Amino acid sequence: MSATDRSVDLTEGPLLRPLLALSLPLVGTQLLQVAYNLVDTFVVGRLGDGAVAALTYSLPFIFLTISLGSGLTVAGTVLVSQHRGAGNDDRVRAVAGQTIAVTAVVSGLLSLVGYLLAPTLLPYIGTTPGTEIHAMAVEYTRIVFAGTAFMFGAFAFQAILRGWGDTKTPMYLMFGSVVANAVLDPFFVLGFDGNVVFSLLGLGGLEATLYALTGFSGMGVAGAAVATVISRGGAALAGFWLLFSGRLGFALSLSNLAPDRETVRKILDVGGPAGLERSADSLAYTGMTVLVAMVGTNAVAAYGVGNRINTLVYLPAVGLAQGVETAVGQNLGADQSGRARRAVLLAAGLGGGVFLLASLGAYAFAAAIVALFFDVSKTAPEVLSMGADYFRIIGPTYVFMGLFHLLNAAFRGAGSTRTALGFSVASQWFFRIPPTLVLITVVGMGAAGVWWGIAVSHVAAAALVGVWFLVGDWDESVVDEDEHGDRSDDEAAATAD
Repeated sequence: MSATDRSVDLTEGPLLRPLLALSLPLVGTQLLQVAYNLVDTFVVGRLGDGAVAALTYSLPFIFLTISLGSGLTVAGTVLVSQHRGAGNDDRVRAVAGQTIAVTAVVSGLLSLVGYLLAPTLLPYIGTTPGTEIHAMAVEYTRIVFAGTAFMFGAFAFQAILRGWGDTKTPMYLMFGSVVANAVLDPFFVLGFDGNVVFSLLGLGGLEATLYALTGFSGMGVAGAAVATVISRGGAALAGFWLLFSGRLGFALSLSNLAPDRETVRKILDVGGPAGLERSADSLAYTGMTVLVAMVGTNAVAAYGVGNRINTLVYLPAVGLAQGVETAVGQNLGADQSGRARRAVLLAAGLGGGVFLLASLGAYAFAAAIVALFFDVSKTAPEVLSMGADYFRIIGPTYVFMGLFHLLNAAFRGAGSTRTALGFSVASQWFFRIPPTLVLITVVGMGAAGVWWGIAVSHVAAAALVGVWFLVGDWDESVVDEDEHGDRSDDEAAATAD
């Protein structure tokens, strides 16, 4: 094992400590991912509301791309974790190499399609061709799509290491990437003209001198995209160097990138449904925003605040859920289905306690939470009332939301990504959107109808996955028997010696 191998083995010994060691860095990584968007929005905001609007228009396409990439690379986590649990290091290297190769091909296709279609697709989100906002949105979107390979490369690295049991190294690289983005953003966006960094440091004179020498006033909104691509690219390249250098407990070689039809088929079979799952969730979010807009702008404002708090509650769920994927994968690979189930129940107990506290806090301090985000003296009373109702109705169901994500992650870790896709689609497109539409348009409940639609979907979805977790046959490895051949041969040779 390499001295820099930070991986966690969840197949032996107590489960609590390694599960926390695996999951907490994943929560940190998710927080850092949020920081990317916050930095871009803060810096671009210095250009005015038109620039922020251009950035906002591009986000649905960016989020959809992120959903596809992060979902597809779930296959890397599932297959690497199961092969590691089986003691099959040769197959770990093969799967890791093929995951990188597949994501490279898919990202290349998405880059081309996104770049070419950006001017055509953005008007469907609301831009007006011929306007400055449309032009800025097109430029930003095209640059981000041009860097899709770096984005997907980072996702592949994170997924492979997550399956191996190392979540600290990806977090460190993400931190470096976020810092790089925060440093580069102001200079690429603002140049040496009104740069917030110089004003914060009291270096206005130096800024004026640099502007006089270079005349560089920044690239505007496009600069934010360039900074993001460069910072993500640096993280992806550093990750690949670590993978091929052998510093992480295993080493890839160029031969691992050569096409292997059966491994590629397995990756697409496992990763395809996971990519569809996250894409369906992304589209459902857009659909819910449309429904809220039907109620009015006050409801949209209240919904926006609610989603910000939901994100904070959701992040621990994501971290624990990704830890569950690895724990289940490693133990099923080691033919320890009982231990895999215990790992899920332990995570559910830990997460359930955290989410229960969040539920109680959201209900008890609903009005105070809303007041944190608005100047009460300048905000319509309806917005404050709707926001408080949001937390009183949805808040108590946070525990169900968290449990749904944890249990569904168990199915993904087992490789049952079609099952996870089915439950996720049911949660959003059966339990949430149709009832919400009825409560708004037929019952006439307004914003409260949206809140109740979300709350009911949390409870119903958690109940559904809970039943399948208890009675379903999900706890079987997707690693084929013939894929264990290398391990069996090695063990046989060792015995003969």
